[in-house]
Amino acid sequence: MYFTLLPEERKFLEIVSDTAQSLNYPAYVVGGFVRDRLLGRPTKDIDIVCVGDGITLAETVASKLNPRPKVVVYSRFGTAMLRYEGIEFEFVGARRESYSPHSRKPDVELGTLEDDQNRRDFTINALAMSLGEHDFGHIVDPFNGLEHLEQKVIKTPLDPGQTFSDDPLRMLRAIRFSNQLGFEIEASTLQGIAKYKSRIHIISKERIIGELEKIMKTDKPSIGFKLLFETGLLKLIFPEMAALQGVEDRNGRAHKDNFFHTLEVLDNVCKRSDNLWLRWAAVMHDIAKPATKKFDKEAGGWTFHGHEWLGAKMVPKIFRELKLPLDSKMEFVQKMVMLHLRPISLTKEQVTDSAVRRLLFDAGPDIEELMKLCESDITTKNPHKMRRYLEGYEYLKERMALVSEADRLRLWQPPITGEVIMQTFDIQPSREVGVIKTAVREAILDGEITNDYESAFQRMIEEGRKIGLVAR
Repeated sequence: MYFTLLPEERKFLEIVSDTAQSLNYPAYVVGGFVRDRLLGRPTKDIDIVCVGDGITLAETVASKLNPRPKVVVYSRFGTAMLRYEGIEFEFVGARRESYSPHSRKPDVELGTLEDDQNRRDFTINALAMSLGEHDFGHIVDPFNGLEHLEQKVIKTPLDPGQTFSDDPLRMLRAIRFSNQLGFEIEASTLQGIAKYKSRIHIISKERIIGELEKIMKTDKPSIGFKLLFETGLLKLIFPEMAALQGVEDRNGRAHKDNFFHTLEVLDNVCKRSDNLWLRWAAVMHDIAKPATKKFDKEAGGWTFHGHEWLGAKMVPKIFRELKLPLDSKMEFVQKMVMLHLRPISLTKEQVTDSAVRRLLFDAGPDIEELMKLCESDITTKNPHKMRRYLEGYEYLKERMALVSEADRLRLWQPPITGEVIMQTFDIQPSREVGVIKTAVREAILDGEITNDYESAFQRMIEEGRKIGLVAR
């Protein structure tokens, strides 16, 4: 079988072919580019393997291009990268690898194309396209990767035990590719993941999260998370999420399975937003339910009181453990977890403007994202209930728009700052400043005064008098 290239790709790869022949380095395009092009998926990365020195090949190719691209060399890995006409090309010499039991970093020595294909993670990634003079474009397929592409199957080229023991990250990659491509993991390969799952402990949290987030960025990440759970990997890499699974029945009353509910919410969020951190919020919104679960004998049902508060407290710890960023992204997820129950309580007609103001104030600029999470949290299969909940949220959105417009509360900042309070009463930073500022803010949120400087300033004076302060 021969490979079809776009004109700009052929132009560059013919230069690589000519250069490789002049150096006597048989060269091939390998891996993801071949796979994705055969699947009709877009790709802007091309990996080139040569039986020789990949860095020398890259630098020689660059010297023939005008303008000459910069070659970035990674000596430690024996690779070189250059960018040409919007495509990133990586060059490496064919390698044979051997691994120690406690590291995914291999001992590397020069090898043949066969050696290089043997070290690939899956048969569909072991496909190679020749850049030879007489067989340019020919597909080299030692492991039936073309057949597996047609069958939509993920399979290791060698025994799964060897492939996953050598580099345990490949277990996560198998699940990620299955989720991204809509492929099934071949039975012995899936069994290999379950059997060798404990090897994942030698992989850094950063690498694990990299694969986990690629799963989360798919249209339906529940597919990948179910595979992670079924193989036992999820319990090892994210035990708090795995702990959500299960249903307890007492006196004929059972609660829903919070793990599968969470996956439904995550899929629902993916339909509404590309925001990765909102997807993380969906994953964690019920994370504290196992710790807050109680059976209420009087009511005869299960409760999870305070799971939003405890969940918000758990978020920083989980982010630290998973090596996720401890910055505004973490604070956003924490806020979403804390507030995810608030909107549903405000969908009744008797709700006060004050309650709506407080939601707007607490959510701030993230109110739309919060509403997306809340709407995604509706997983009932009862169409009447679904319609009622969604209508309630539409009513709340109308109320928020009216209150926000009337009070100029959107993206609200209190009109009276700490600096104004200190200047007015001639005081230094102190507890009194916070007391006055809080009192003014609460008066605005409760609707006792309007949201403008004059009204807030007058209330500031009154609050100062209450604690014995006199304006200058």
